[in-house]
Amino acid sequence: MKISDTHSPSFDEEQSLQVIKEMIQVSRQKLKSDGILFILWGWIMFIHYFILYAVRAFLLTNRLTKNLNLLVSILIPIGLGVTIYYLYKQHRRAQTYIGISLRYIWFSMFVCLVLINLIQYNVLHEINFELQHPIFMVVIAFAITVTGAIIRYKLIIAGGILFGISAYIASFLDLPGQLLIEAFAWLITFAIPGQILYAKRHS
Repeated sequence: MKISDTHSPSFDEEQSLQVIKEMIQVSRQKLKSDGILFILWGWIMFIHYFILYAVRAFLLTNRLTKNLNLLVSILIPIGLGVTIYYLYKQHRRAQTYIGISLRYIWFSMFVCLVLINLIQYNVLHEINFELQHPIFMVVIAFAITVTGAIIRYKLIIAGGILFGISAYIASFLDLPGQLLIEAFAWLITFAIPGQILYAKRHS
C-alpha cells in the first residue's frame, strides 16, 4: 500500500489564487447590492453637512434655522437604523470572509472617529471643529481606499483618493468652507459611485 505524502498541501498555488479571485468576485457582486448603503450615506451626509454650511453661511430666520437643525439631528439616527436593518437582513444570507472584513474596517473607522474627539478634548479641553473635520475626512478616506483595494475596485479607490484630497483642501478653509467641501465630497465619492454600483448589481 502506498502511503500518501502527508506534507503535500491541500491546494496548490494556482488553486489558492483561484479561490481568492472567486472570493473577490463574490464580494464585488455583494458590494454592488450594498451600493444602496453608499447611496443612503452619500445623500444623508451631503444633506447633513450642506445644512450645517447653510446655517453658518446664510442669514436665515430663527424658525428655519431651528427646523434645519432638527433635520440634521435626526438624519444620522435614521441612517443608522436603516443600515442596521439592512445588515440584519443580509446577515441571513451567505457571508464572505472579505465582506465580514470590510464591515470590521468600517466599524473600526467609526471607533477611531470617536477616539479622535476624545483625544482632542483631553489635549485641548475642547473640540476644535476646524481641526476635526479634515482629520475625520482623512480617516474616512483611508477606509474608502482600503475597501476599494481589498476588492480591487478602481471606482472606490478613486473615491478614497478624492476624499483625501478634499480633506487637505478643507484644511486651508474656515469651518463653513470645510463643511461645504465635505458635503460635496460625500456626494461625489459615496452617492454617485453607489448609484453606479447599484445599477450594475444584476450584471
